[in-house]
Amino acid sequence: MGKIRIAIAGVGNCASSLIQGINYYRELGSKGKDHTSGLMHYNLGGYLPSDIEVVCAFDIDVRKVKKPLKEAVFAKPNCTKVFCENIETSENVIVQMGEILDGVSSHLFDYPEDQRFIPSNEKPCDVVKVLKDSGAQMLINYLPVGSEKATRFYAECCLEAGVGFVNCMPVFIVSDDDWAKRFEAKNIPILGDDIKAQIGATIVHRWLTKLFMDRGIHIDHTYQLNVGGNTDFLNMLNHNRLKSKKISKTEAVRSQISHSISNDDIHIGPSDYVPWMKDNKVCFLRIEGKGFGNVPMNIELRLSVEDSPNSAGVVIDAIRCCKLAIDRGIGGQLISPSAYFMKHPPIQFSDEEARMMVEEFIQNKRER
Repeated sequence: MGKIRIAIAGVGNCASSLIQGINYYRELGSKGKDHTSGLMHYNLGGYLPSDIEVVCAFDIDVRKVKKPLKEAVFAKPNCTKVFCENIETSENVIVQMGEILDGVSSHLFDYPEDQRFIPSNEKPCDVVKVLKDSGAQMLINYLPVGSEKATRFYAECCLEAGVGFVNCMPVFIVSDDDWAKRFEAKNIPILGDDIKAQIGATIVHRWLTKLFMDRGIHIDHTYQLNVGGNTDFLNMLNHNRLKSKKISKTEAVRSQISHSISNDDIHIGPSDYVPWMKDNKVCFLRIEGKGFGNVPMNIELRLSVEDSPNSAGVVIDAIRCCKLAIDRGIGGQLISPSAYFMKHPPIQFSDEEARMMVEEFIQNKRER
């Protein structure tokens, strides 16, 4: 069925895990080993992980710009687990200088260089021209949390270049009606917003919340506190960049609660940056409620995951669903994949219902 030609904005830990994963599953398949473990779909609509090809990439860090992509994915401040060292990308894929705009928070300069971004002095490239010349079919947005202007810039570039947009960050493009209408008018598919990890804090919190509802437990209070040591957590120490992130994560959980709950009784968001944790993320989750006879009960959970591979395990399916939409001539919001893969989709469903919708979309039984 051919290759899926993608562009990446932000060659950070998540991009590193995705690109490692594409090569990892290609190697397993060629060696005749189990090539399905860790994937929700090995074959998705006729496309395999190895069919994904990165044809261009954008970043702003001096250690990545003008470097071959296969080297840039391992450059500092990336700190995610290396599970595939043999990276095969085209020698022609050199990381291009993107627009910085609001992509770098000023507080980062108080931290050591191996933990933060070091902006390059290179002149930004013509992103639209690079997208067109590369033949990219979609762009994957991996910019830092809080990059509102920068995300909108890349969304505009996708509109002008005529390429799909997979928004893995909590800036509301796909779930914004005005943006959605613009992409639909040009028949360009968009999928977002804010990636939901494979087994992450949000999806576990959602499932437990839904379990409480299904079993008749009234939820009084709940929190989700997250700590980690990657650049995402360092970036989020600036709470001014967290507005969209907190909305995205909170609404993802609140949507599963069938009764009203005040803002004071639901707290969800990143809590602190611990450098030695690197790309490991730890979630502390608590739900308090009342059951039969109004008798109180609670549940507490600690979840530890490698953050970026956890994201890539979902993005690899989001990319292939976007390609199916391109093949089928579908533009605008991809409702079903967004509902299952993203925290802040245009329409919230339960995860089980969204999963069934995605399966129908893959089988071409559901348009979006």
